[in-house]
Amino acid sequence: MPSSPLTAAQVATLSAAGVHRVDRGLYLQVTPDGSRSWILRFNLHGRSRAMGLGPLHLVSLTEARSNAIRAQRQLLDGEDPIDTRRAERKAKAVRLATPTFSVCAREYINAQKAAWSNAKHEYQWLQSLETYANPIIGNVPVGDVTVDLVLRVLEPIWSTKSET
Repeated sequence: MPSSPLTAAQVATLSAAGVHRVDRGLYLQVTPDGSRSWILRFNLHGRSRAMGLGPLHLVSLTEARSNAIRAQRQLLDGEDPIDTRRAERKAKAVRLATPTFSVCAREYINAQKAAWSNAKHEYQWLQSLETYANPIIGNVPVGDVTVDLVLRVLEPIWSTKSET
């Protein structure tokens, strides 16, 4: 008969090196140097897997249980939670590596300002973008800027700000 889940107080006392069962599939790994981290163990397609859920000093028992349940639900849906997490991290890295509209607009202005006849043109460009474009598309990755988004910027000012 399986033992009952451990409490936070019981987890705090676990210090012997090894892997200690805390709840269904949730384990606390204690290394010989004393560091402690959460692990979710599961089987997928006949293969034993272990997914790290973070160190004990950053992830509470409640958070570890919640993360374990989320991963176990992914398993029920036929997803590998490790593969899902890798894909999410990769997508996030791509998003972070892709410049936003406001970054590209700033680079464009810096590249063009030497050719402008008057220094106030830079100020006007910056102000126009800050006022009208950046609230709508400033933080959008430049590759995700669509015609519809540009129209959302332009339609409200199209007939009233002809020069802008």
